[in-house]
Formats: sequence, structure tokens, C-alpha cells
Amino acid sequence: MAEGQRSEVRRLRTADSGQPTTNKPRLNPLPDATTMARMNIDWEPLREIIASNQRFTLSSHVRPDADALGSELALARMLESQGKSVRIVNPSDAPASLAFLDSGGRVLKFGQGITAAEVQDADVHVILDTSSWSQLQSLGTAIRESPARKVVIDHHVSRDDLGAVEFKDTRSEATGALVLQMAEALGLPIDDDSATYLFCAIATDTGWFRFPSTTSGTMRAAARLIDLGAEPHAIYRALYEQRPPARLKLAGRVLSRVELACDGRLAYTWVEWNDFVETGARPVDTEDLVNECLMIAGTQVAFIAVEQIDRRIKVSLRSRTGTDVAAVAERFGGGGHKQAAGAILPGPPQSAIQTLLAALKPALQERGTSDEP
Repeated sequence: MAEGQRSEVRRLRTADSGQPTTNKPRLNPLPDATTMARMNIDWEPLREIIASNQRFTLSSHVRPDADALGSELALARMLESQGKSVRIVNPSDAPASLAFLDSGGRVLKFGQGITAAEVQDADVHVILDTSSWSQLQSLGTAIRESPARKVVIDHHVSRDDLGAVEFKDTRSEATGALVLQMAEALGLPIDDDSATYLFCAIATDTGWFRFPSTTSGTMRAAARLIDLGAEPHAIYRALYEQRPPARLKLAGRVLSRVELACDGRLAYTWVEWNDFVETGARPVDTEDLVNECLMIAGTQVAFIAVEQIDRRIKVSLRSRTGTDVAAVAERFGGGGHKQAAGAILPGPPQSAIQTLLAALKPALQERGTSDEP
């Protein structure tokens, strides 16, 4: 890892204390019975893959979130601790809000300074936090055509056949939690930076431990990462308390549009491209706005439709009941989890909204009011 990246993560961890930290890898003690109970994956085949190969390329989905980036960066450090050569290549840039995780700029964007031939110059491709070719975009073509061995580490329900050795648990709250399990199972060291990356991955994918996917095991994993050097207060500040004024302007505009359907069980809103132009906000500033819709009393499902620069509509869906929004997203070529999913629909926004309402209303009317939060 570049020194600039290490120093930035150290700065994040010590912003309040003012005390210097060390970044020594910490040998993991044997997992206790509780940790072992969470291990639903046999990681031994991965031990052989790591031992018998030298060059690894790590990749994740388009518009990588903190779970994707944190998992990649932590796994990269673990592999490098074993003397491996590691490159991280994604199909798109990370949002500016996650720049603190990769301040050293080691995560490369495919097509900008790295070619398909360079991506394919690897012994193993590890794909994290997705099992979908479409989520890899043009990078997926390079990986698909590569003779290198392929590995998937993921917790999503939606999947394609990537021709990979899969280490997958759809019950896991985050891919970062799986990387933690892997490290403990294989005895790989977790240093302070890796603990920060993995805590960020788990915390964000569980909505800071408030989503139904959060379990007692989640909290034990978080505690373990704190013991290993993660500092929740500093991570939270970096994630949620560094927002630009333009985002607040956009949020006010978008939330003023919220509409209800299905007797209040469905809430939705939308963002037009002109909203970004007029407020100075960016598409990444729409993240988490869909969760605001779920704060309305009686709401069970919510979605936000965001117009992109190419006029397609990126839709994010959330559910806090038994409604399976991943199944809805899959109808439009998307996917995700039962309670959090996404898809891309043709524009304009109102057309996409009507398409989604037609898909969601029957499911909500069928369930009625029997599924209370």
C-alpha cells in the first residue's frame, strides 16, 4: 500500500486522540465458538489457491460502495502480507465520499491507465461483493476472457455463472464480514488499516447496525475489529459528517417530492438530471436518500429513481418487511438483497416510476398490512 494511503487511515483513526498509532499486523487468535458458528463457508480451497499463485487482481461492482472497497482493500493487504502481488481494478471510480479509504489511489479504474491485457496478466481474479457480469460492465469482458483462475467472495442473492470458485453466503450481512471470516479461518493477519476497512464495510451495509441483517454475530465481529484498531467515531465522521452544502440542497428538493401509494405502505421520490445542475450536487449525493423514505410511519417499501447523465434511470429499492425487492429488481436486469436492491430502467423518470409502481403494487397489496416492521 502507498504510504499516503496508510497515513490517511492513521489520521482518520487518531483525529481526536492526537496520539500516534502503530500499524503492525496482529496475529489472530483462534476464533471462539461464537465466531466459528458464523463460518458457513469452507475456506480451505482458498488457502490452496493463495498458496499456489502469486499475482492477484481484485475487482468489484460498478459504483463501488464501502463494502466493495473495504473488502478489496482489506483483502489486498492480507494477500500482500503473504508476499503476493496484488492489483485492484474496478469498472468505475469510487464516490468522493469514500476517498478517505483509498487516499493513496491504489484502486484503478478499468480503461484509464490500465488495459484489458494488464487486467488479464494475473494468476487469479478475485471478484468481491457481486456475482453479476453486468455489474462488472466492460471489465467483466476482460475477466471473462482471461485464462486466470476466478474466485468470487459475495453475499448477494442475485448471481450469474462466472466460472469461478465461489465463497458465498447470502445470509451474511456484508462481504466485509466474509473477508473477516476468511482471515480468521486461514490465519491471515488483520492490521489496523484492514480493521478500519472491514468495519466500514460491515457498518455501512447494515445501515450502521440498524438493518434486520444485523445480528449478535455482527456486533461481535464489529467488536473484534475495534479490538484490532478500527475507531467507529472517526469512521462515522468520515462517512456521514463531511457532506457538502449542495447535498443538503438536493436532499431538500428531493424529499419535498416524496409521494405515497398502497395506503402509505410504499413511499417514493425521484431526481431529475436538472436537479444536479441547479444545486451543484452529484449523483453520489443521492445515496441514503431512499432510506429517508422508510422513516415515514407505516412505510414498508421505498424507492428513489435517479436520472443519469445518459437519461437512464438508476433505481434504488428498500424494504423493511417481507416484500422481496431483489425479485422486483431482477425483472429489470438488476438485483441485490431481499431488502435492498437496484436496477437501471429507461427514462424519463416518470415513465420509470410508473413501471416500478406497476411491479410493486401487486406485491404490497397481496401482503396487505400483515407485515409490520
